[in-house]
Amino acid sequence: MTPEWKEFLVNAGAEIQDDCVTNFGNPDLELRVVTTGNVIADLSHMGLLCIRGEDAQSFLQGQLTNDVRAVSETRSQLTAYCSPKGRMLANGRLFLRDGAYYLRQPREMLDAILKRLRLFVLRARVTLEDATDSLVHFGLSGPTAEAELQNALGAIPDAVDAVIRCGEVTAIRIHGPRPRFELYGPVDEMKRLWTALDVQGVPIGATPWALLDILAGVPTVYPETVEAFVPQMVNLQLLNGVSFNKGCYTGQEVIARTQFLGKLKRRMYRAHVDTGTAPKPGDELYSPATEPGQSAGRIVDAKPWPDGGFEVLAVVQIANVETTAVRLGGPEGPELHFGELPYAFEPPEA
Repeated sequence: MTPEWKEFLVNAGAEIQDDCVTNFGNPDLELRVVTTGNVIADLSHMGLLCIRGEDAQSFLQGQLTNDVRAVSETRSQLTAYCSPKGRMLANGRLFLRDGAYYLRQPREMLDAILKRLRLFVLRARVTLEDATDSLVHFGLSGPTAEAELQNALGAIPDAVDAVIRCGEVTAIRIHGPRPRFELYGPVDEMKRLWTALDVQGVPIGATPWALLDILAGVPTVYPETVEAFVPQMVNLQLLNGVSFNKGCYTGQEVIARTQFLGKLKRRMYRAHVDTGTAPKPGDELYSPATEPGQSAGRIVDAKPWPDGGFEVLAVVQIANVETTAVRLGGPEGPELHFGELPYAFEPPEA
């Protein structure tokens, strides 16, 4: 977070810790309004990995799960970076701006992924760098977010993954329970845009914004869940985050085999759990149907729900969800109550 942007947010009432906006003075209100009204959220806690150079596209094509050739100035995509065993090391949104690719992911993931990717550059004409502070980025969501953004920019991306460029501002439409956008640009332009959107939008912290990802069924890999899941376990293929006809990339063989030959035994669900202790990514889940001491799944992400308890995304054994109770932390822990995702699972196998 640049000093100029940080000063702007503090003057707007932001409480900031480690370059993350925790709240704007009323976290309870912010958590409640995010599910009903228009909100704007600083995204400085999300890192930006910049990949540029003549070979940037071909380099990323050999590393990421999605078809990088489909990314353009008008289209972004969800994608993942996996180990040779097909386990997710990171995931995020990839977009193109001024001829460079940007991969948005949690800031705490960036250093490790940057270091690992650099090992595979070899003779490729590509440069990788941490560009988190090169662009101010914030989010907008709400029932009238489309109209507000249209008034502010003069145009809006019309579908999820679509991108538009208005002057120096890049706007991306993303998954959400209501129209939702990520916005990127230089600090002066973004200060003006924030001020315009602030008239009808309530500023919120990072936690309520992440709750919208849970409601949208969009997973995030954190340090605690590195190599915990293959992409299909977290429904990434249902979010157009995996290409099965792009050719070879790291982990492709395992991911393709899972899709075409194997029967998926675990997948990601949305659930609610009533507990006074916040679940954390990677927390184990248990079920009476599993062997004693054997995990039935893991928490992907969890955030407070306005009416109490926590809304979670959890990867769980399919058989356990269909037949028995699934509990957090141990056989006697609080039970997960499963809800609906905004997209359908694939039809069951014949």
